[in-house]
Amino acid sequence: KLCGYLQKLSGKGPLRGFRSRWFVFDPRRCYLYYFKGPQEPLPLGHLDIASACFSYHQPEAGAAAAGDEPAAFEVHSPGGAVAVLKAATRQDMTYWLQELQQKRWEYCNNLDAAKRDSRTSPTPSDFSKGLVAKDNPDLNILSQNASAERARNILAVETSPTDLVGEQAASQPAPVQGSAINFSLKQWSTEIKNSMSSLRKGNNENRKSVFYTTEEWELLDPTPKDLEDSMALEEKRKHLAEGSKGRRLTSSAFPFDFGRIPHKARRPLKDMIGSSKNRNSSDSSPTEWCSGNGSKLVSELQLKYQSQQEELETLKKDLLSQKELVRLLQQTVRSSQYDKYFASRLCEGVPKDKLELLHQKDDQILGLNNQLEKLNLEKDSLQQEVKNLKCKVGELNERLGMLMETIQAKDEVIMKLSRQLSECEDSTSSQSGAVNSSMATCTNKELQELDRLKDNLQGYKTQNKFLNKEILELSALRRNAEAREREWQAKYTSLEAKLCQIESKYLILLQEMKTPVCSEEQSPAREVITQLLEDALKAETSEQPEQAFFKPHLVSEYDIYGFQTVPEDDEEEKLVAKSRALDLRSLSLSENREISAGVKWENYLASTMNREMMRCVELKNLIRSGIPHEHRSKIWKWCVNLHVKKFKDSAVPGYFQTLLQKSLEKPNPASKQIELDLLRTLPNNKHYSSPTSEGIQKLRNVLLAFSWRNPDIGYCQGLNRLVAIALLYLEQEDAFWCLVTIVEVFMPRDYYTKTLLGSQVDQRVFKDLMSEKLPRLHAHFEQYKVDYTLITFNWFLVVFVDSVVSDILFKIWDSFLYEGPKVIFRFALALFKYKEEEILKLQDSMSIFKYLRYFTRTILDARKLTAIAFGDLNPFPLRQIRNRRTYHLEKVRLELTELEAIREDFLRERETCVEKRDLISDDEEDS
Repeated sequence: KLCGYLQKLSGKGPLRGFRSRWFVFDPRRCYLYYFKGPQEPLPLGHLDIASACFSYHQPEAGAAAAGDEPAAFEVHSPGGAVAVLKAATRQDMTYWLQELQQKRWEYCNNLDAAKRDSRTSPTPSDFSKGLVAKDNPDLNILSQNASAERARNILAVETSPTDLVGEQAASQPAPVQGSAINFSLKQWSTEIKNSMSSLRKGNNENRKSVFYTTEEWELLDPTPKDLEDSMALEEKRKHLAEGSKGRRLTSSAFPFDFGRIPHKARRPLKDMIGSSKNRNSSDSSPTEWCSGNGSKLVSELQLKYQSQQEELETLKKDLLSQKELVRLLQQTVRSSQYDKYFASRLCEGVPKDKLELLHQKDDQILGLNNQLEKLNLEKDSLQQEVKNLKCKVGELNERLGMLMETIQAKDEVIMKLSRQLSECEDSTSSQSGAVNSSMATCTNKELQELDRLKDNLQGYKTQNKFLNKEILELSALRRNAEAREREWQAKYTSLEAKLCQIESKYLILLQEMKTPVCSEEQSPAREVITQLLEDALKAETSEQPEQAFFKPHLVSEYDIYGFQTVPEDDEEEKLVAKSRALDLRSLSLSENREISAGVKWENYLASTMNREMMRCVELKNLIRSGIPHEHRSKIWKWCVNLHVKKFKDSAVPGYFQTLLQKSLEKPNPASKQIELDLLRTLPNNKHYSSPTSEGIQKLRNVLLAFSWRNPDIGYCQGLNRLVAIALLYLEQEDAFWCLVTIVEVFMPRDYYTKTLLGSQVDQRVFKDLMSEKLPRLHAHFEQYKVDYTLITFNWFLVVFVDSVVSDILFKIWDSFLYEGPKVIFRFALALFKYKEEEILKLQDSMSIFKYLRYFTRTILDARKLTAIAFGDLNPFPLRQIRNRRTYHLEKVRLELTELEAIREDFLRERETCVEKRDLISDDEEDS
């Protein structure tokens, strides 16, 4: 992982200086985030490396060229902004530059991949365990230029990092800064957020690190009262500004202020500097702050000019946001007028199902229009990027010419000094007498000067190599950008043609719907509707390779976990399944627009490099928000080892292999039932879909080994699904211990035995929690006599496998493996609360039970469901669940005893009564 300490030049005026920051590179977005320290939850900002270029300057001729001196380099952004970063040594600077160049090169070359999203195409090298780890994403990366790669390798400068670069640097203190000023006005708001987040946690957690929280990274909307106060304050400032000509504006003139909270106005820079001047008046010299009325007037005018420039930039940004808002409002008005017009014309005499179909097609057209508009915006941004790259190449060519002239001048100086040195050596050798001490001193000075010039020459050669490599890469990236622009243009044309086809079919459908059909023959409208549905359900295959690259791959055949997104056999469910997959894709794309959660995980894992991970509030909040795909294997294994450490310590080495060998040598009573259930475990997952699938053999091994470890249970239907989910991210032995964790640590005894006693007890506990947490819904079920435990029983038995969509399923398992079985109760209640209003609208038992059978598959927003489970349902003490389990366990055992007594009475009566000898019980009939 590319991370470490660098000093960043920030601030303005007298406060400008280098400040130590912790930098972390995010490969998903090619961003270089910088934090105040390794443990901070929020970044102070980021640099876009994908569109940046790098440069650095050689030290002056009189400066020391030692390798342990700090060295600065520049990161140039397309907008003209330049970030100056300083490394502790020149070796660290060279390492950062070559790594950033390499990351930019890899990221920009992979932009042509068909699946760019980190969720659908994780880095395979980040995985080490599980079936999912062995899936290689199908990336359509363009072949790289071999000559360009050779040139890059020749121009590369080999160097290694020091202790201030890498994950091990997180455990070291930040390097001491040269400047005494240790704060930045620009990042005050972010630093206040980082410090205030620890105060919200309560008395017990005030002193803990607030590395992560479950709060959203967004600003809250102000209340109406705050808006009124803000408007009144702005009116007051407006009147004051009219009376004073030299006073600058302190608030925006627009009624909407995007990007910040309106009632929190920023403090003027002049006031900040004035307060800083008053605080430090005793330490500042008179010549610096009190140099007379003239110097005060000049400084005030400079501050006013800077503040005016800042306000002008703010007003420009506000104007752009207002224009965007007006455009969106106009689009909404046009859509509303369009809906109103067609609703008034078509509502009369048209069946509801056809009207709903028309609305669906209308929504599809609107969606395609929005997609077309997004592609236009992307095309404009790519064109602007090409222009910026051309400007950068021109600037670098000019800079290269200047450097070549400088090198030539240095070469002439070196040649001149070499000739002088040879002349001095000849004159010295010709003298037969003793060498004069003054002449020897001059010769030594010349030799030192020559060595210094040679060192400078080597530095210029290194700099020349770096700049040549930078020019080569920028030229290649410019060509790639032009190729991407042509490809986007082709994709845009393809989408436009598809949109025209859909519009044409839609107009034909409208015309056919408008014309009345009196005959009983099938109307042309039916054919058009059938054709549109077939086009919507058409699978994305590679039969047409020339068009596959330009087609937007929104829904693939399998998701990242191997589950089938659209069923093949059920025609009625195809349209619903594809619609659900598109909604999931839309949710994932909207989540990826925010700051990547992977950065927080990278920082946390970097901070635990030199110590073991331990249970803490920060880790719990991180896991509740979801473990990233690339880290799930590592975190799951750690959670399992945390719970079964005492079992593994007491077991002999090779315990799992011993059980596996025993299952192969001796017949197992459970092996027959295991073989019957293998292909029925997860038939919709490609890792378990056929007898030759890799997951089938691993599933068989784990289940057989567990049946020998726990012969009282042997095998119970439901264990196969638990193991199948674990094997997606864990190896066989780790999945075996994961099953031991669930059966022997998390769940009560007799949970997976023949009587399923523990499962029955949990259903009664869940009923109690429903009446307490969701009383309206519980009363609704009781009113219509709906036994919802028939649905929830399977949730608890297999931990929601095949009950919710895959994204939500694995987020539930993340928290379940860390916190235990209480998570099942939380999410079971959260599922009902999520759809509480929809269930309350149903007014008969049949419709309620039918809705309960499939409603969990319609829940797609994992973030909202998690917020309900861990926020709205609090408090949720584990002690309460344990007490209720004990209470209901006694009741169930008493009921089972009574049933056993009734059974014995029945058998005794059957033996004595001749008329009842032909009667048999259910157990006897099954046997």
